[in-house]
Amino acid sequence: MQQILLPINPKHINNIFQGIKRYEFRKTRCRQSNVGKLIMYATSPIMRVVGEAVIDEIIVDEPAKVWEQTQDFAGINEEFFYSYFEGKGQAVAYKLSKVVKYENPLTLSDIGINFIPQSLVYVKAKRTG
Repeated sequence: MQQILLPINPKHINNIFQGIKRYEFRKTRCRQSNVGKLIMYATSPIMRVVGEAVIDEIIVDEPAKVWEQTQDFAGINEEFFYSYFEGKGQAVAYKLSKVVKYENPLTLSDIGINFIPQSLVYVKAKRTG
């Protein structure tokens, strides 16, 4: 099972931890088909690996159809969603479950990454938190 690390705004990560946001949205889908875990990197000002979640499903469709399927647990409003996907013919939603908040957030170097990610990064499977 492949793991991906995604940089995510701390506000959205808090909504994931609270169960308000059960989908993480992206403009492009990861290339690997066997992705099963999402590792959450909280962007500035936190800049730490703060948790992980199981990816139950990856939804790829036109934005309106993705919104229709995810709106109840999107953790964002419709205006923000459509603004994010403006001009895009495709939207990607990672459906998350079994969310774990790390007791002790990790640095990127703790998991073998030596740069600040701007987008998705594949991570070798190992105990992360």
